[in-house]
Amino acid sequence: MSRQFQDLRLGSIELFCLTAQHLSFTAAAKSAGLTAAAVSRSVTRLEGRLGVRLLMRTTRQVSLTDVGQRYYDQCRQALGQLSEAEREATGQQLKPSGLVRMSLPTSYGHYRVLPLLPDFVRRYPDIEIETQLTNRNVDFTDEGFDLAVRGRVLPDSGLVARKLEDAPLLIVGAPSYLKHHRPPRTADDLAQHECIQFVLPSSGQVVPWLVQSEGHTIEISTPGRLRCAEDILAPITLARAGAGLVQTYRFLVEDDLRDGRLVEVLADHAGASRPFSLLYPGNRHMPLRVRTMINFLVDALGTGPQRLR
Repeated sequence: MSRQFQDLRLGSIELFCLTAQHLSFTAAAKSAGLTAAAVSRSVTRLEGRLGVRLLMRTTRQVSLTDVGQRYYDQCRQALGQLSEAEREATGQQLKPSGLVRMSLPTSYGHYRVLPLLPDFVRRYPDIEIETQLTNRNVDFTDEGFDLAVRGRVLPDSGLVARKLEDAPLLIVGAPSYLKHHRPPRTADDLAQHECIQFVLPSSGQVVPWLVQSEGHTIEISTPGRLRCAEDILAPITLARAGAGLVQTYRFLVEDDLRDGRLVEVLADHAGASRPFSLLYPGNRHMPLRVRTMINFLVDALGTGPQRLR
């Protein structure tokens, strides 16, 4: 492997990251123990080597260009990995510390992961957590995420997938709807019902319903004039209002079932589930703080493989 970086170049990258973090040469200089002019010259030399403008400068403020933002996200991650590697090599990383950034689906985040985090921060007070709740697939490198939870794993994505759990599905309706519509007894009976649909944001396709039949899980298409996209809780809100039947995750409607706002139907055909997995890049050094989070979630949610060491 040939040498690509000199100490001076790494120093310029670090000063650029400090400037980008504070959006101020003065604040970056104070953090680094230098003058603002020295920091500015260092960043200018870095821009000259790269042949691109990383920062927009005015007399009042400093801001990142689009290229600068992408460069900052990747350099911040790389510098963090270098620092982590040094701490582990010198034995300083005796306990996990630092920032873990996670992307979570909205419903799974609210109902399954976020309620666990107070216990996590009590156990590991030196770890900071930043969560982003979104249903889109994130770019780990460009956006600086350590982990993501997803219900579907993209093929050939280069990501490691650790299953967290198989989340049970069920079909429910409100008593007000079932008062005027005979509850279905077979999967074929769903053709006579208003079935509230959820549209996958990634494909624009309606999610098929899953039912158990003779010990096998089968996909079925269901009729319905109401469709919801983005927010998986929207179909449940419609079902509570008596708009029709909906298939959803049991963990989302447990309170509704207990309080009688929703009633399960086709219980004899229940048992289908969909997996949720924890994703992370397979070609990246894994800091102790990230391994700690992975093991915590696998232990808490139940069905993952052997813990990471």
